[in-house]
Amino acid sequence: MISKQRKAEIISEFGGNANNTGLAEVQIALLTEDIKNMTVHLQDHKKDVPTRRTLLKKVAQRRHLLDFLIKNDVQRYKDIIAKLGLRK
Repeated sequence: MISKQRKAEIISEFGGNANNTGLAEVQIALLTEDIKNMTVHLQDHKKDVPTRRTLLKKVAQRRHLLDFLIKNDVQRYKDIIAKLGLRK
């Protein structure tokens, strides 16, 4: 779970203002934060299958949003990848 304060920080950083939550970059950033938190949780709780399934769903959802961005605007895709550090 992302705290309300952290979620507001991410939205303002990637969306410009607090009301711009539908932007693909904002959704990708929120999913990335969730994925990081779940990964840390699963390192401690290896047999937590429901969390593992949710993690896989979130990774797939982020992948679909990234595919949407690369199809429609390559520059926005490159910017979000660089900001979040998703690719090496």
